[in-house]
Amino acid sequence: MTTYRDAGVDIDAGKETLRRIKPLVRETFTRGVAADIGAFGAFFELGDGYDRPLLVSSVDGVGTKLKVAFRTGRHDTVGQDLVNHCVNDIAVCGARPLFFLDYFSTGTLDPDVAESVVRGMAIACKENECALIGGETAEMPGLYSKGEYDLAGAIVGVVEKAQIVDGSAIEAGDVLLGLPSTGLHTNGYSLARTVLFSHFDPGDCPEELGGASVGEALLAVHRSYLRPIRALLEQGVGRGFVHVTGGGIPGNTPRIIPDGLTFDIDYDAWERPPLFQLIRDLGDVPEDDLRRTFNLGMGLLAVVPASEADRAVRILENLREQPRKIGRIRSL
Repeated sequence: MTTYRDAGVDIDAGKETLRRIKPLVRETFTRGVAADIGAFGAFFELGDGYDRPLLVSSVDGVGTKLKVAFRTGRHDTVGQDLVNHCVNDIAVCGARPLFFLDYFSTGTLDPDVAESVVRGMAIACKENECALIGGETAEMPGLYSKGEYDLAGAIVGVVEKAQIVDGSAIEAGDVLLGLPSTGLHTNGYSLARTVLFSHFDPGDCPEELGGASVGEALLAVHRSYLRPIRALLEQGVGRGFVHVTGGGIPGNTPRIIPDGLTFDIDYDAWERPPLFQLIRDLGDVPEDDLRRTFNLGMGLLAVVPASEADRAVRILENLREQPRKIGRIRSL
């Protein structure tokens, strides 16, 4: 006799995981959630108060940052990374997040690990006022190495059609403000791991990192920029935003620049965090590769009118941000 458990799938572990994550998920529910967790589909009521609402969606993963979680045995940050990354991707379009759905897949389901990952997602959803409305947990023996899993998620937000932010209002002379990142965020980990784990174990604390271990530095949570983006938009000074992800500043900024314009970045306008310097020095990584792979300490760019740049800086500083004027828009 061969059972499903003999084949590698533990239905009881799945039930236990669901039991554990239900209260975490319910804590994120906002007023629009119209069904409890466990249904075949998730329901969300948009409600009144909109003129011409458009839904904005995005889907993403955490990449090989998961490999760091596997090596350290720490799984409480990657869920936050996933949610915040997706929130940023729609926030730069002017949207407010409504709800989030996740996909967690593994070879052998460990309820402790799954609960830790979902707890991280719940934390980020609550911080962004976004409901964790549903998801999928899949146990697929033979597809993953022992102790490994994959993680992906999709977000849906809303923006009034007249308030879409797509960069079309950007003009020559506008200023680029940079907001600091909290580390590598969720990009460049294949290069970072190749360099750093050739010299260190995750628990090592090189002097350059100021007391933090390599694992801690690499697992620093990908931050959300929703609050500063909303603040600039509400004050009418945000003409465009760049979420600096894979491709770095040079790869992402052109996505919002209108035809006939380009941009200049002063890479000496801010001090790069030690983690990026350590990767550069240990790996002898060329400057061009660094710029195209990492955010280098600036995780969000805001394009503002030159006449409003100082006011925009004050708005951000009132939120305890540390904006830097790092570039300008110019004609080709």
